[in-house]
Amino acid sequence: MNPAQMVQQFHARFGLPAADTPVVPPGALARLRQRLLSDEVAEVAEAVESGDLRAIAQELADVVYVVYGTALTYGIDLDAVLAEVHRANMTKSGVAEGKAVKGPGFQPPDLSGILP
Repeated sequence: MNPAQMVQQFHARFGLPAADTPVVPPGALARLRQRLLSDEVAEVAEAVESGDLRAIAQELADVVYVVYGTALTYGIDLDAVLAEVHRANMTKSGVAEGKAVKGPGFQPPDLSGILP
C-alpha cells in the first residue's frame, strides 16, 4: 500500500473528508488542514532541536501523512502532482548553498493535465 492509499483508508475509516474531484474545501475545513500542516511542521522542528532521530523520523512521517490527507481533502492526486514536480526538478541546473537552482534549461511543472 502506498502513502496515498494508506491515508485514503484512514480517512474512510474515520469518516474524514475525501473529495472525488479537485475542489477547494469550505473555509473552516481549509483552515483546519492548514493548521494540521503547521502543527506537524512545528513538531518536526522540535524533534530536530532535540536531536532525537527516531522522533525526527516519526514527525517527518506525520507531515507526509497530513500532506496526503490534505491532498485527499482537496481531491488532488498528489502522486501525479509529485511526479510532475519531480520531472521539473530534474531540469534544474545544479546546486548552490545546498539548494537546487533553476537554470536556463529549467522547465516548470505543468499541472494542466492533472488539475482543471
